[in-house]
This record gives sequence, C-alpha cells and structure tokens, in this order.
Amino acid sequence: MIPFKDLMLEDKETITKYTMNSNRRNCDLSFSNLCSWRFLYDTQFVEIDGFLVLKFRAREKLAYMTPVGEGDLKKVIVALEENAREEKEDFYMLGVTPDMKEEIEAAMPGRFTFTANRDYADYIYLRTDLANLTGKKYQSKRNHINKFKKIYHYEYIPLSPEHIRECLRLEAEWCKTNHCEEQEGMLNERRAIVYALTHFEKLGLTGGLLCVNSKIAAFTFGMPINRDTFGVHVEKADTNIDGAYAMINYEFANHIPEQYTYVNREEDLGVEGLRKAKLSYQPAIILEKSETKLTSNS
Repeated sequence: MIPFKDLMLEDKETITKYTMNSNRRNCDLSFSNLCSWRFLYDTQFVEIDGFLVLKFRAREKLAYMTPVGEGDLKKVIVALEENAREEKEDFYMLGVTPDMKEEIEAAMPGRFTFTANRDYADYIYLRTDLANLTGKKYQSKRNHINKFKKIYHYEYIPLSPEHIRECLRLEAEWCKTNHCEEQEGMLNERRAIVYALTHFEKLGLTGGLLCVNSKIAAFTFGMPINRDTFGVHVEKADTNIDGAYAMINYEFANHIPEQYTYVNREEDLGVEGLRKAKLSYQPAIILEKSETKLTSNS
C-alpha cells in the first residue's frame, strides 16, 4: 500500500518544490487550491521515485492527479493502478492536460482513454494583455476602465493581513446577495475562500483591494502555479459598483510580477455568464483537461 498522507498547510514547501519546477500551468496544482479545497476532496499526497502524486475523492470516486516530477512515469502509474486495486476502486486520473496526455501515451501507449470536459478547461491569458488592454479586441474593456475612473474616486491597495476582516465582510455580503446558502457549490467556494483568507500569509498568497470612497469595493488573490504562470483564484466585488470587476482585474494584472508570462484565471464550470466573461478577455490558451481511465481491454 502506498503511504499517502493528508495534505496539510505545513506541506507547502514539499508540494511546491515539484509544482514550481514543472511546466504545468493547470490551476489544480496551485498549493492554495489544493489546501483550501482539501475539506471537499480529502486530498492526500506522496512522493514516489522523483514524483509528487496527489490523491483525492471527486464526485464520489477515487482519483489521482497525473504525477508531477521526473523519472520513470510508467513505474509510478503502475504503482497507482495497484493502489486503486488494493482500495477496490477503479483507476482514474483527472485534470489531464494535453502535454500530460502525451507523456502518458509515450510511457504506456494505448492503455488509457481520455475524455475532455470543456467545463473544467482553464482560461490562461498573457499577463501583458490583461495589464495593457491594447488593441481593438480590448476596446470595450478600456471603455469600462475609463468610465470607472470618471465616476469613482478609487484606490488600489495590496492585500495584507489587516484587510482580511473587511474582505470577509464583502464575501459575506456577496454571498447574501447571490443566495449562496441555496447552492452547495457556492457554499463550498465560500468555505475555501474563508480558509484562504484566514491563512493568507502561510499559504503564500498575493492579493489586492479596490477601495471606493474609503470602502472595499472588490478584492482578489492568487499565487504562482509554476515559474511562468500566476493563478488568480478569487475575485469578488460589490455588485452595486458598476465596473468594479473590470477594475480589480485590470489593477491586479498590473501588480502581478513581470516574471510571470501567463495568468491562469481557472475554469468556468459550465456557467454561461462566467464563460462569456472569461472569453471576453481573449485567452491565449484554453487549457483542456481530461478524465483518464484504463481502456476496457487493459
């Protein structure tokens, strides 16, 4: 039996030594996401033969992330197949991106089937696109920004521990307006956000606030996924302030360190309005993610 252990806040260095050095840009590998959502997925991990392996329960079934690291990928996947058999479960890997699929096929050709789910594709943008909004394709975004600047007296402030209470207040107000208590998905998101905010520094998060008339109108936060990609995990705004979402998006993009070429703004989960909004910012990459399972003749 593989000695998986529960993922804890104290495991940040162990996890990120693999993820930060990989070429994988999917939001599932952000330590903040892994830690803040572990209550829902019973997330566990183990280091095996130069690889990090993450195990969790998703939609009532056991699943693994594609191993992250360097070495004999086939050997590790075979060990995970055996682990699933020992737990009397089918073998699945989730969040498999096209580059991961190539690695798996090269190591074990024909052993797996891959089924993509558009709802879980990540939206990845060039940081410079979000920060500059240049060109005809961003004309409407610039219009929103300019209108906001004319209407409101605002200030952008880096998010720090003394702002956490006000962020939690805005999150509570947002949830009340959007009837979070009636939707399990929103309640789960709220729990993850509250955890992340209350462990902001230990998670290694970076964020920003938009203040209008000395009151918080929006906040956002995220952290690096790897060396060239920064993940934006949360963005919440007072819906009574027109343009607050566009403005916090713009300001935060301008404050993300320039070493990050890409910004991953995560999935749309099949929500029509969210998909439209994410597409409107012209993603450089829509990162497909697949569910992978053994072929029937394996």
